[in-house]
Amino acid sequence: MNDWLGRLILLAALAGSGGLLVGLIFGGPAAALFLFFTLVGIAALHYRNQERLARWIANPNPDDVPDIAGSWGEIFARLYRHLKLERASQASLTAALSRFRDAAEAMPDGVIVLDAENHIEWLNPAAEKHFNFSLERDRLQPITNLLRQPALLDYIQGEHFGDPMQLKDIGEGERIFSVQLVPYGHQQKLLLSRDITRWERLESMRRDFIANVSHELRTPLTVMKGFLETLTDARESDDRLYRRSMELMTEQAERMQRLVEDLLMLSRLEDSGYPLREEPIDVAALVRSVLMDAEALNRGQHRLHSDMARTWIHGSRDELRSAFSNLLSNAIRYTPPGGEIHVTWKLEDGKPVFAVKDNGEGIAPEHVPRLTERFYRVDRSRSRSTGGTGLGLAIVKHVLQRHQAHLEIDSEPNKGSTFSCVFPAARITPASATKAEITPIRAA
Repeated sequence: MNDWLGRLILLAALAGSGGLLVGLIFGGPAAALFLFFTLVGIAALHYRNQERLARWIANPNPDDVPDIAGSWGEIFARLYRHLKLERASQASLTAALSRFRDAAEAMPDGVIVLDAENHIEWLNPAAEKHFNFSLERDRLQPITNLLRQPALLDYIQGEHFGDPMQLKDIGEGERIFSVQLVPYGHQQKLLLSRDITRWERLESMRRDFIANVSHELRTPLTVMKGFLETLTDARESDDRLYRRSMELMTEQAERMQRLVEDLLMLSRLEDSGYPLREEPIDVAALVRSVLMDAEALNRGQHRLHSDMARTWIHGSRDELRSAFSNLLSNAIRYTPPGGEIHVTWKLEDGKPVFAVKDNGEGIAPEHVPRLTERFYRVDRSRSRSTGGTGLGLAIVKHVLQRHQAHLEIDSEPNKGSTFSCVFPAARITPASATKAEITPIRAA
């Protein structure tokens, strides 16, 4: 106020002095006084309009715009239009945010908005129920101070974006939740939670059913196979039709037995409660043993080569043996006689990698993503004739997942395939040496 008044007095003094001087020079005292008061009036009018503008800007009201003519009226009109557009835009944004919040609150999945320091900015009712949080009580609190599950705490602090995890028995009742951390904005994160209790119970029922059926089939299959072998040996050897029939039945009984064993293996691997019995493993020795067993299936039809590093890892010997055997068996079954199969165990970019490479028929790109599905077959007729169960690669996938590893498949039709098991560097035992040990395998 004082600043405006001082400026007004200065402006009036300058205008009056200038007008008085001009009037004295060109028109005499009367003209000087007229100019003096005219310029002082104009200065006062501008000051009044400036004051009205300052008050209106401080508390703008579209319904109470000062009615002023001239240039000041145009200024107020432009400001009014700008204010109207700004308020319309703000109302639209507020409505959009309200709709988004209503939609998020109606979601059955939990949503927690975290800032860069993992403070809770907002959460919906489902998240309140899942984690026993309260938006009113816990807003702006570090989520790491509120969690009581160490696994979830490590998951958030480790920022495992894209990798969901499962939590059991959090919140009310014995529930199971899938939790995933998603980055967005500027170092902000969304913590999403979904109740998968029903789905997990159905999965558990499915696994139990497969395990129970497999156990029930195992005993009669064993008995039937034993009697078939006995009858085959007991009948006269010159009865070709009889012996051929018994051999075919024995082959099918053996195939059913392999299928049951694979189903039981897969059921155990899918059970999250099934323990991983870890120990230091000399993988090179394990692979040599697998190669020796594979010779019975190979029967000299392919040339087998191996290149083994002296790298030990922590893991389950039986599970890794099963995974490696499945990959090598597949290579033997699907590579034409006379082909070559290379088995390697080495370090690539600091990670241990077991790979089986063949120069067989290869696989078309559209089939590769589905190869680890249960019973998925590229060529059903040929797959059955080779004696596979259709579960081998599914077993490999689950074994690797239990070892925090993954399967990479590189294949091209008519050129061959490479199946690589990539393990994390953390599984290497400290005492491992990395010098390659090349072990030739008997070639056909």
